[in-house]
Amino acid sequence: MIKILFVCHGNICRSPMAEFVLKDMVRKEHRENCFEIASAATSMEEIGNDIHRGTKGILNKYKIPYDRRQATRMERRDYDKYDYIIGMDSWNIRNILRIVGDDPEHKVYLLSDFCDLGRDIADPWYTGDFQTTYDDVRAGCIAFLEFLKEKK
Repeated sequence: MIKILFVCHGNICRSPMAEFVLKDMVRKEHRENCFEIASAATSMEEIGNDIHRGTKGILNKYKIPYDRRQATRMERRDYDKYDYIIGMDSWNIRNILRIVGDDPEHKVYLLSDFCDLGRDIADPWYTGDFQTTYDDVRAGCIAFLEFLKEKK
């Protein structure tokens, strides 16, 4: 089983969007039993809060199922639990490394690097643009799945 943790600042916009987009993709490939996919925050600001209404709106628009959930914070032990820890922007990567320490097993990635986006996944909390965030997250998840297929 491949274990993946998506990480953003608050765990209410980008990382849960990526979590449910990837879950939907692997479900459509009938491979959901091959993956454990979750998301977390690097901050404490939104802990306990549900997914942002803008993220719910974009998931609904594309008929991507999601569960009611509460934002959680990434912990040091997540480094041992997950095979891939995928941040949404370079600031998230710095904070992930502050939480876990070093990355000797090379588990920490930037989602946009998989699709050569050339920029971070913008935070719709600030931009209000959930569509662009979704487009970037989807492209990153498609490319990440291709990366995994090539690796096997």
